[in-house]
Amino acid sequence: MLVISVVSLKGGVGKTSVTLGLAGAAAARALSTLVVDLDPQANATTALDPESVPYTSNDVLADARPGVVGDAVVQSGWSRYVGLVASEPALELRNTPEGDGTLRLRTALSGVSGYDLVMVDSPPSLGELTRNGLYAADAALVVTEPSLFALQGAQQALDAVDVVRRSGHLVLRPAGIVVNRMRPTTEHRFRVSELEQTYGGLVLQPPMPDRTAVTQAAGSCLPVQQGSSKGAREVSAIFDTYLDAILARVAAPAERMTP
Repeated sequence: MLVISVVSLKGGVGKTSVTLGLAGAAAARALSTLVVDLDPQANATTALDPESVPYTSNDVLADARPGVVGDAVVQSGWSRYVGLVASEPALELRNTPEGDGTLRLRTALSGVSGYDLVMVDSPPSLGELTRNGLYAADAALVVTEPSLFALQGAQQALDAVDVVRRSGHLVLRPAGIVVNRMRPTTEHRFRVSELEQTYGGLVLQPPMPDRTAVTQAAGSCLPVQQGSSKGAREVSAIFDTYLDAILARVAAPAERMTP
């Protein structure tokens, strides 16, 4: 079971859209996928459209017994291949340091089986919830946008991954950097070039273009892979490429993981 934590330093960059796009790509391959929504905004929960939510990730972190994640999984409205641990606004109360709180999700996931891929949608910050996601993960995927602050934000996120790794979670590695909501402007091309010059092969190719098909799919509570528009087909193909790159990168020896 591969656990990937999706992280960003600011809201509005499409972190949840990337999480859902990759979950949809995995499900299209019949890979059993679990989305753990650790973002108190609960956007992934809304888009995955579960029928009922008896327990949330807030309950999971409160309990934190080994394997308790399994009790909180509900079926998404997408397909039988996508399960969900839903979020709720009250989860925000757990975003401050609390003793050994960073290991709660890791413990709660231990012993859970039946999934090929777990996607953890972390909040857009480096608080306690994001740390829980990183300590539970095998790899961290950084999502940014081609803006003035992209290089700084990506560096801070990768620094956080390195801190967690050096603190003893040695399996954690960067899965890559997704440049999201790319538009064909001089500014965006410059910022992408800046990221590529700094991080090389860690920047996944191609950048994800800004397409309304992504927001339309989320608004319809459907994976973008089910869209029939040109934009939906374009981004679906890119998500498939990303999934291939991430799986290959995480499977590679650790010495090949550096940019």
